[in-house]
Amino acid sequence: MANNIEVKELLDAGVHFGHLTRRWDPNMAPYIYMERNGIHIINLYKTAAKIDEASEALKKIAASGRKILFVATKKQAKEIVAEKAAKANQPYITERWPGGMLTNFVTIRKAIKKMATIDRMKKDGTFNTLSKKERLQVDRLRAKLEKNLGSIVDMTRLPGALFIVDITREHIAVKEAQKLNIPIFAMVDTNSDPRQVDYIIPANDDASKSIDKVMGYVSDAIIEGLNERKAAKESKANEPKAEAKPAPAAPEAPATEEAKAE
Repeated sequence: MANNIEVKELLDAGVHFGHLTRRWDPNMAPYIYMERNGIHIINLYKTAAKIDEASEALKKIAASGRKILFVATKKQAKEIVAEKAAKANQPYITERWPGGMLTNFVTIRKAIKKMATIDRMKKDGTFNTLSKKERLQVDRLRAKLEKNLGSIVDMTRLPGALFIVDITREHIAVKEAQKLNIPIFAMVDTNSDPRQVDYIIPANDDASKSIDKVMGYVSDAIIEGLNERKAAKESKANEPKAEAKPAPAAPEAPATEEAKAE
């Protein structure tokens, strides 16, 4: 994986641009290369190494069959994250983070089931028996649920990990994941505290080009893990079943004295 990460590509995408020096978090010092015109410059060699490390871990999680929940609600990241997560068949949150999304997952699942109930009502005709006002209210509720939770419909259990763009903005998601000991992967800019993250990718988390570049590596690693899982399943299914061995014949009973006499 490391061979595929070109530092020049990261440079061209502006991954190295940090925040203004006055807004930095001192804990990011190990990942800062220099300061230029009042802006911190991120060490891209360390970024490449961390992308490689995070990608390997995400690949293993995907290969194990667990989901990785992507979180990015900032304007310049929403569409990119939604596209990359959908490509890797992973759940994502790009609208407002629903409080208790992880710590109160049972309630979130109930809201998702409500969507399925409304869909069933429309199929079996129950929806048409409602008054015009009630139908309008149900439609609005369905649209709201779809907007906020539609992208996590297939997430039937807590995710195996979170991938976050901008941990400062998504601090509630970070706290919930920490509370449940769910591993956190994140793009961390120079204004954030990397100690909150299990797998840090030091990078510019504000520019769409930078986000797109890093997300590309990450989603490719997850797809690779899913393909490995699929190949392992197919291989197991194609294995010839061991033929049942015939049961050993029962030993003959020894002849009795009477039988010998005859």
